[in-house]
Amino acid sequence: MSNPKQQDAELIQEALDGSQEAHRQLVLRYQRPIWALLQRMVRDSMLAEDLAQEVFVKAFRALGTFDRTRKFSSWLFKIAHNTAIDYLRRKQLDTVALETPDGEPDLLAVVPDSESESPDSALQRQDLARDLEASLERLRPEHREVVLLRFHEGLSYEEIAEVTDLPLGTVKTHLFRARKAMARYLTARGWELKKR
Repeated sequence: MSNPKQQDAELIQEALDGSQEAHRQLVLRYQRPIWALLQRMVRDSMLAEDLAQEVFVKAFRALGTFDRTRKFSSWLFKIAHNTAIDYLRRKQLDTVALETPDGEPDLLAVVPDSESESPDSALQRQDLARDLEASLERLRPEHREVVLLRFHEGLSYEEIAEVTDLPLGTVKTHLFRARKAMARYLTARGWELKKR
């Protein structure tokens, strides 16, 4: 079986040749991650659906310009990023900047081991998940986006830089500040975070 990049390349060529089924397959393959990114950026499920449709329309109109040496998913995330940022600039959504001083606990150190989970720890994990989501929602949009691309979509720092058109150092700075802000919020909510 071919790898995802080869499958994408085949579907892209078929779509360029006029295949509606290839278009449909590309949408089915990427609609969920694109919607999830947009939903977290704009914080509105229905709006994220509308923006996701806009992303795919833009992508298919520009499909002939896609550089096949790149990953198709990164290219789509870049279109989604630009679409969401354009929307946020138009609407200028209110956000809360959570800057933290150096030396705050590391956010990732609190994730429990789900292998040996008691009912109490399952409840605690649910509470942590709720507070993690709340801390994510409080981030500035550009910080929230890099966290989602890194930890939800699994993109490398370099791929995030490519998607967002940010220098690599800025991506790392956004991630650092986002993690510190989330750690500060979690600490304020009573979570005891371990320092690395």
